[in-house]
Amino acid sequence: MRKAFKYRIYLTNGQRRILEQQLEECRFVYNQTLALRRDSHANGAKCGLYDTQAFLPIWKADRQSMKLVHSQVLQNVQVRVDLAFQAFFRRVREGVAPDDVGYPRFKGFGRYDSITYPQYGNGVRLDGDRLILSKVGAVRLVLHRPVEGTPKTVTLTRTRTGKWFAAISCETEAQPLEPTEYVTGVDVGLESFATLSNGEQIDNPRFYRKDESDLKRVQKRKDAAKNAQNWPENTKQQRILAKIHERIANRRSDFAHKRSRELVNTYQIMVFEDLEPQRMGKSRGMRKSILDVAWTQFIRMTIGKAADAGRTIVLVNPRNTSKLCSQCGELVQKTLRTRIHTCPHCGLVLDRDENAAINILQRGLQTFQT
Repeated sequence: MRKAFKYRIYLTNGQRRILEQQLEECRFVYNQTLALRRDSHANGAKCGLYDTQAFLPIWKADRQSMKLVHSQVLQNVQVRVDLAFQAFFRRVREGVAPDDVGYPRFKGFGRYDSITYPQYGNGVRLDGDRLILSKVGAVRLVLHRPVEGTPKTVTLTRTRTGKWFAAISCETEAQPLEPTEYVTGVDVGLESFATLSNGEQIDNPRFYRKDESDLKRVQKRKDAAKNAQNWPENTKQQRILAKIHERIANRRSDFAHKRSRELVNTYQIMVFEDLEPQRMGKSRGMRKSILDVAWTQFIRMTIGKAADAGRTIVLVNPRNTSKLCSQCGELVQKTLRTRIHTCPHCGLVLDRDENAAINILQRGLQTFQT
């Protein structure tokens, strides 16, 4: 299996300038490739990944600065464009609404933030606590944990606050935990982050909501500076905004990692709803809360840890899991404000989310019986 190890890297001023220039060259290749494929499709001509890669030597001859970037890094940029088109055509085939199909877009200045070396040892290698990069040199790496397995790819990422990280993807052996007899259904929500089928609840930390007042205050300063055309102050407030968003994202990620680890360590089988949060929420405030709770991030992390630990994850259809009575199976209509499930057919009175979690578990266990 593949496992990624992410490390903070520290650059000299010269190394930072070189990497930022490499990002801009990659952005140029991305936009050129996207334009080439767009124009080819508009003219009814076939243009795939290998067709676009034939243009790299031509572009490199006209733009000497492209030679500052490792050749496989430039090829990977075109792979990203190809993946974007594959995803676009897949959504079209699936009948996604035209407004949600998402045609690949061009990258503006400063909006290309990562480069990938697709073959470890070719342009990149690890030497102690130094990452040796082609055309950049030895970069200091903070190895807060050892690299496990066989390194395959390396991706360098620049955050919106100017920090740099290296993600080393390695091929590793699974490390299964001792099997347990415990199973659980997990109902994610807004009132509580998650409710398990045994009644246990995980509180919703609401990281964005807690820092929303800070965001509003800084945003007002940024807007005032922009209206006054005070660009130094506007840029300063942009950096502060980026730091607040980064702080929220880091807290959210840390929370999801810890809760998913607790679940995987305890339960042999975990059942989740197969949700599409981007299509949920009727009001702006509700959509903001759904994005803040980040269910998909939590489920994705749990799936990754479960694969390594030999646990089983089941995703089930979320239809009516909150409305069905977990005891008699009858449909009980309720609004979002109704927090207690009261069944008029069998008399069951239960917390709404716990009732849903039991239904999710039952639906997941049925997949093993069919």
